[in-house]
Amino acid sequence: MNKTVLLVEDEIGLIDSLKTEFEFENYNVLTSANGIDAVDLFLKERDKIDLILLDWMLPKLDGLGVLRRIKKDGDVPIIMLTARDYTGDKVAGLLEGADDYVTKPFDTEELLARMEVVLRRPSSNHLQGNDGVYRLDDLIVDNDKHQVIRGSHNIQLTQREFNLLLELIKHSGKTFTRDELINSVWGVDFDGLPTVVDVYIRYLRNKIDRIPGENKLIHTTRGVGYSLSLNR
Repeated sequence: MNKTVLLVEDEIGLIDSLKTEFEFENYNVLTSANGIDAVDLFLKERDKIDLILLDWMLPKLDGLGVLRRIKKDGDVPIIMLTARDYTGDKVAGLLEGADDYVTKPFDTEELLARMEVVLRRPSSNHLQGNDGVYRLDDLIVDNDKHQVIRGSHNIQLTQREFNLLLELIKHSGKTFTRDELINSVWGVDFDGLPTVVDVYIRYLRNKIDRIPGENKLIHTTRGVGYSLSLNR
């Protein structure tokens, strides 16, 4: 079945060219030229939408506002598009739940490749409604209660370990670089060594993945980073 993409962009020429390219690649394409209409269209068609391409600078409601509203009502993958190559924007988008970030001008072939990568990631059906509870296999992370359970084991984590695990399970299947994890867990002002991520991943593995008989959930992609997923 063909995937459906919601393209949210206010440049008419870009909408037309991307729509043509996407349809040539057998995507179904929905379009919106402002933030308010994009949210309304998503709420109406969210069961059909597999991916959103979201411009940062939009009339009526900017891309970050659209991102926040959509993430409250669904977990569809989102790639941000923007002419602003500012690190703060990228970090803000990623922290709010964007799956990727492409700076204009971009090569259409690269964008299509990024779309394919995002669509191949496991769906995030581990989030149960809006109760703040995330599940993957027999791992349960309750954000509101600050509780982690693996099978029949209640696991005690430090605040930093919990925040790191929460970031990984919220986007299970995604491979995070060290820099991405530092920005989202330690903050953009962190001035320590990036190897601190390796240390805390080891802490998590010792608590999450060393339980006899349980599947390994924390994975390393050599030269790239870390992910949380059931299958490797």
